[in-house]
Amino acid sequence: MPTPELISPRSSRVLAARRLAKRNFRGKERLFLAEGPQAVREAAEHRAGGSATLVELFATPEAADRYADIVGAARDVGARVHLASEQVVADISTTVTPQGLVGICRFLDTPFEEVLAARPRLVALLANVRDPGNAGTVLRCADAAGAEAVVLTDASVDVYNPKAVRASVGSLFHLPVAVGVPVERAVEGLRAEGVRVLAADGAGDRDLDAELDKGTMGGPTAWVFGNEAWGLPEETRALTDAVVRVPIHGKAESLNLATAAAVCLYASARAQRAPGGCRSVTGN
Repeated sequence: MPTPELISPRSSRVLAARRLAKRNFRGKERLFLAEGPQAVREAAEHRAGGSATLVELFATPEAADRYADIVGAARDVGARVHLASEQVVADISTTVTPQGLVGICRFLDTPFEEVLAARPRLVALLANVRDPGNAGTVLRCADAAGAEAVVLTDASVDVYNPKAVRASVGSLFHLPVAVGVPVERAVEGLRAEGVRVLAADGAGDRDLDAELDKGTMGGPTAWVFGNEAWGLPEETRALTDAVVRVPIHGKAESLNLATAAAVCLYASARAQRAPGGCRSVTGN
């Protein structure tokens, strides 16, 4: 097993990487951390604007040996690879039990105008979502449901927060993500492209099952998800075309944000793929 080159947590490279755990440094450098083999593998495969997303990789000797394919992929895209001691990797990592790989990646957010130009059929819009774990999990749900984009408003959490990146489990690298978009601009822009904008809210006056039964869910749709603690403010709900609730058939008080998002997104995905939906073979 090779000997680590970086053994001091006070190394300039280590200090520079560690600073990326803080939002202000991420914004200044337009770089973020991706931890663990899944995220680093996805980062190594991702390119934006002709440039590789992964620019630097810190790996313990054990991880470099175990994930030789990932380290090789990192080198193939021109990333600078450092063999580092376990202490160094632990100092950079933001997890309790580091997995031995930490990558530094370029920001990969997509301008909102490009999201609109692609004529998306399914979008998750996060308005005032403050918990990074929730944001990352909704992004993962959107990816799994086949959404074309995720949009985070200017009042939402930083999608490059290490917890959000981990919670996305690599999905951050799979679909366009627009950040810092005012909610009014997001709704206005999507509606102008023929997208129906629905607010997901437990107090909604429309029932998701009823909407599916009526056949209203087959067209291009954007779901607006709010803060888990206090939901969507009235002014945001008023911007949308309808406020829809997920029906609770049992005794549960409510669903958490990520679970409700998964239900809503998959409901739209299924309706869009049904005969006559916007993804049907007829192209309607």
